[in-house]
Amino acid sequence: MLTCHRIRKIKCDEDRPFCKKCVNTGRNCDGYESPFRLVTNHWQAISSPSPTPTQIASQDIDLLNRYFSTKTMFDVKLACDDEARQVLQASLTDLSIRHAVSSLKVLREDLHTSGGVPESVVSPTASHYYGLQKYCKALRGLASTLSSPDPDALRSALLCCQVFISIEQVRGNYAAMAQHIIQGLSIMRENRTRPNFVVAANELVPARRDQLPFLDVFVIKLFAAPCKYVDSPAPPTTVEQQPDEARCGGLRAIAPDKRKALTNIAESTLEFLNKVSRVESAGDALDLLSEKKSLLYSLGLWHTGLEIYNAENRVLTELISVLFMRFFHQILRIVLLGVLDCSSEGSAQLQAENERLGGIAREVGERVEDYFRTVGGTGSGQPGDCSVSNVCT
Repeated sequence: MLTCHRIRKIKCDEDRPFCKKCVNTGRNCDGYESPFRLVTNHWQAISSPSPTPTQIASQDIDLLNRYFSTKTMFDVKLACDDEARQVLQASLTDLSIRHAVSSLKVLREDLHTSGGVPESVVSPTASHYYGLQKYCKALRGLASTLSSPDPDALRSALLCCQVFISIEQVRGNYAAMAQHIIQGLSIMRENRTRPNFVVAANELVPARRDQLPFLDVFVIKLFAAPCKYVDSPAPPTTVEQQPDEARCGGLRAIAPDKRKALTNIAESTLEFLNKVSRVESAGDALDLLSEKKSLLYSLGLWHTGLEIYNAENRVLTELISVLFMRFFHQILRIVLLGVLDCSSEGSAQLQAENERLGGIAREVGERVEDYFRTVGGTGSGQPGDCSVSNVCT
């Protein structure tokens, strides 16, 4: 529906899990409207009690922590133990979350078996279809939860959103991944999971909903984790073929430096978000607004530096790894813009930024699919240089 209505401007046949009109024409179906759109102000007045504590096995936490990101196929460490524990705890009583976790497990294992090549390139297996069925059950279950007066609806939505983001990363469907990120961050902002600051009144507005999962922290951790990546060697990235890309200062040489700078901003953003969650006075909030402005300025400098390099070196086609950095940069920008700001002007700006993120995500998805069709071919049975985790941020 997303691909047909928003991009192709035709009527979708609404077949599940993929639109046949997209599949039959070789397109990557971006899926259907997110159930998160059902979240309205109705939920803002409902409290969300914590689930009854139950012991979760440490090995299950470690496993889900690894499955959250395809990067861990290359032994990259992901610092999402707390998020994994929350999800597993909630899955004991929430059927939608349990379906989502099952889907992620099956699809991730299927990706490993395929040698890291996404579903758009290899022929789907029976286990893959089973994983998609679980995904659809999670989506339908969450939609049902959000349409009824369930006090745990918001918590369920945000925890499901974390798993859905990981599922779409495994599938290589970055447009759908971006939509889950956008909707989840919107839920956080609309339900004020952190304090806000009204500049005109010099007033700190306390958080409306505490103990809700911080989706923004989870997403930043996913993108900030280190990653080994490769890019297709052809065509040349500049007008003139560079005989020695590293010696000439090509993007392959500067990408690690650009990534390091972006990761540093991400780490500062995580520290900033933690401060916002604990702010207690208007004076402290004013200081944090200055810190927010500084972080946005740093993101602007990073982006400007990349654009200057592209212009000076007449870059025609950016590497996939650089596109992923743009993806990450835009997510950080959206996260920061939505913090400490509940104004209508801020909402309008976020809408434009969300649309920009969607555009970047679609470009990433197209480039990744082209890459695997050119270089990946068929899976080797073991993760290798053509693994999906190699082209992730």
